[in-house]
Amino acid sequence: MSMENLELRVYVLIDNIQPQYAALTGTVAQGDIPVPGMTQLYLEVAPGSSVVSLLDGGLWAADVRPGFQVLEREFGQVEVHSEQVDAVRAAGQAMLERAGLQESDRLRPRVVTDYTVNQVTPHQAQLINRNRHGSLLLAGETLLVMEVEPAGYVALAANAAERDSRVTLVNFDPVGRYGRLVMAGEHSEVGAGREAAMRVIEENAQK
Repeated sequence: MSMENLELRVYVLIDNIQPQYAALTGTVAQGDIPVPGMTQLYLEVAPGSSVVSLLDGGLWAADVRPGFQVLEREFGQVEVHSEQVDAVRAAGQAMLERAGLQESDRLRPRVVTDYTVNQVTPHQAQLINRNRHGSLLLAGETLLVMEVEPAGYVALAANAAERDSRVTLVNFDPVGRYGRLVMAGEHSEVGAGREAAMRVIEENAQK
């Protein structure tokens, strides 16, 4: 398969994944389930079917485990993880080399929407909980919804928010055009989680 004219949409390494983040990922993983403390890599390219060959190269190059391989109409995304940071880096480098790309070719992330709801009502909490993969949203909590483009970087935001605050991860979805993070908790903690998420996206936009 030709690897010409590939667009590198997402290339992000997330180290020391947090407990809620790991548990939530485990509810949707198609393959091997990561556990807290591991390092993982998200890679997304267009056209999407190219990731099949790229993942093959990464798995042969290093002792990493694949969590999922998603082929959408426009994009293809893979996730690999390991307890060894160097193994994840080696797998990522092998995928980039097979694609004829460099990490610097990736799109820069940006926050598309970011809004907070104070003291969420019981009925809205129930609606959100019906589509969650993480913890329950409780009535009266502060709710934050953030969308990031490209989608894969929302995983970085979710992990940073949990690491730097005492928030509840209700859901995050790193697949599609926009990645969406839903988190909740006490108002001050949600504010701290938001700051951590915004900061890590801004830092990656400058790399």
